[in-house]
Amino acid sequence: MSAHTTSNQKYDVDLGKLGAKLEIARTENEADVAIVEHTLPPHTLAAPLHRHSREDEISYVLEGEMTVLAGDEIWTVPADEATVKGRNVWHTFWNATDEPLRFLEIIAPGEFSEFFAEIARVYPVDPTDEEALARFEEICERYGFEADLESVPTLCEEHGLQI
Repeated sequence: MSAHTTSNQKYDVDLGKLGAKLEIARTENEADVAIVEHTLPPHTLAAPLHRHSREDEISYVLEGEMTVLAGDEIWTVPADEATVKGRNVWHTFWNATDEPLRFLEIIAPGEFSEFFAEIARVYPVDPTDEEALARFEEICERYGFEADLESVPTLCEEHGLQI
């Protein structure tokens, strides 16, 4: 795999405990939409607080229940329902239940779907590893993605989660 994932390469990677499998590449349709299937075990935080500057994420829950934090709001999304995590809003999500979570992430426009394959090479990031942190930050910047790595311990403690 090259240093930059080409837009039609399928992948199936783990980002910590968050599974990410590219189901539909953005190059497979003229709308430039991608679909990624994610999995997350019980009582697990998916990612640090983060925001996207270029795309919206629409999550459709297939199994389990997703808890979303966006801005100052928290809500749950049960199976067979969807939610939007819009651009420029700090957000994260987790599985607060005893059952596995599986959902489709519809990403529009779809370039961000390529982020998961790239970031899997350096994630989870050890904040004391300057080289890994620099690679993480370079990838995030290229995708217009900001992550607050320091939010993880607080989120885990407040919501009884692991990462």
